[in-house]
Amino acid sequence: MNQSVLIVDGTAVAYRAFYAVRDLATRAGQPTNALFGFIRMLRQLEAQWRPDRLVVTFDGGSPAHRLEKCPGYKAQRAPMPDDLRSQLPLINEFLEAAGIPMILIRGQEADDVIATLAARATAAGMTARLATSDKDLMQLVDDHVRIVPPTKTDEELDAAGVVAKTGVRPAQIVDWLALIGDAADNIPGVNGIGPKTATKLVAQFGSLAACFGQPEEIESAAVREKLLAGRATAELNVELMTLDRAVPGVPAWGEIPAPAPDALRLKAFFEKHELHRFAAETAGPARPAAPAPAPKPAPSRPATDQLSLF
Repeated sequence: MNQSVLIVDGTAVAYRAFYAVRDLATRAGQPTNALFGFIRMLRQLEAQWRPDRLVVTFDGGSPAHRLEKCPGYKAQRAPMPDDLRSQLPLINEFLEAAGIPMILIRGQEADDVIATLAARATAAGMTARLATSDKDLMQLVDDHVRIVPPTKTDEELDAAGVVAKTGVRPAQIVDWLALIGDAADNIPGVNGIGPKTATKLVAQFGSLAACFGQPEEIESAAVREKLLAGRATAELNVELMTLDRAVPGVPAWGEIPAPAPDALRLKAFFEKHELHRFAAETAGPARPAAPAPAPKPAPSRPATDQLSLF
């Protein structure tokens, strides 16, 4: 029986947890809402899919090649809230205690790291499930790669599901997105081309390149004019949205350890951060927890270097 791997988009899950859980903090004032929600979502995913291997990825920044081609790439995004940023080291500490491998590579997006891990998993004969809500990752779906939403653990998006959702096959997702753009990444689409028209064009021609190669076959003169006017935008978008499946520095699956939780360390961690529900569910006595430090003002832009590779 083939092994299965679960690759979690840790940055996306942390954000989702932060906004899903409110008003949770230690007595010393350290916010723990994102930490609590992150742990809960991760455990739900593990319970649902029971993977043989598990790894959590984090964003390490936008790659230079995308910024060179599009200086405004993701420029519209607001800075990470300080209360969330202050919890990244706690999430890191939890993953270490839980023995869950984590990967963050400076100057590389989590999506590209996920794409690389998925490619290596399928090459090794494993089934990969990607826990993410990012539609860009639909381009990776095939017979051995599926997408599972972080908060809807009973759902699984396969190739047929991608077609049902978008009207195009996974291999056509980049072309489809290139036409409609992606507001979340500050990538504008072709002016006047919406999802329905993009689906019709990609389905009819098979690819964006074929569409540009035979514009006279586009039935609507208005659509043809809009498409040709936006050709440079669409072709740039293809470059921006195509995920890198060979990111340097991503370890091979043989180098990524299987999860190995330390129950004593976990219990002490939960008690230290006053996550009593999780502490009660963790077997074994706890190590004595250090007293909580006095609260200190959070810096305006705390560093994220505390999220490490493994």
